[in-house]
Amino acid sequence: MLSDFPLTEAAGARDISDLDARVPECRACPRLVAWREEKAREGRKAYEGQEYWARPVPGFGPADAAMYIVGLAPAAHGANRTGRMFTGDRSGDVLFAALHDVGLANQPDATALGDGLRLRGVRMSAPVRCAPPANKPTPEERDTCRPWLLRELELARPTVRSLVVLGAFGWQAVLPVLAAAGWSVPRPRPAFGHGAHVVLPAVDGGADLHVYGCYHVSQRNTFTGVLTPEMLRDVLTSAARTAGL
Repeated sequence: MLSDFPLTEAAGARDISDLDARVPECRACPRLVAWREEKAREGRKAYEGQEYWARPVPGFGPADAAMYIVGLAPAAHGANRTGRMFTGDRSGDVLFAALHDVGLANQPDATALGDGLRLRGVRMSAPVRCAPPANKPTPEERDTCRPWLLRELELARPTVRSLVVLGAFGWQAVLPVLAAAGWSVPRPRPAFGHGAHVVLPAVDGGADLHVYGCYHVSQRNTFTGVLTPEMLRDVLTSAARTAGL
């Protein structure tokens, strides 16, 4: 069954590079497949002549990252176009500028694969790998896609020490994944908030994971001042410090 593809393929990944190669082949969620491909056919005038990625988007950043940044899902004309998390839209512009400001990226912008961007000790990922209509995956789509992030975090456990979650929807999707990946998540689950900081002990006695909440870098938040560059830099700096970066 198509819906079994993430579970079986993710489980078989030997390392993060192998996992990243498997993610783009997924067609498990018919609604998301149709949407991502429709947006690629429609395009936008600003991107006329560009070929869209139009596939699930793998994580981006070093496999031995000490810090993760996790959103919810790719944007229809952002990562669905470029093939790289957070790249190619206004949200990414804000995020990469902040990463550069705090010394976690070698340049302040990210436009396409092969643009020279490198992240230092940081990797980006998402619990849903395809662009969803209205930026809202269904619970079933979220759960079907979960094995990709779960396996990624299992593979990252030897080095990852902090994780920044962008937005309340991402927070709700990520906490169950962290519990399944080997960290102890308290009940009731911690509430999302900007600047929230929760320390999750590893169930096997391994390293703790510091989880930070941050308002999403959406245009709605950044244009209205709900999230300012200073607020974003503060969270990234705290997460980098606890990760030893």
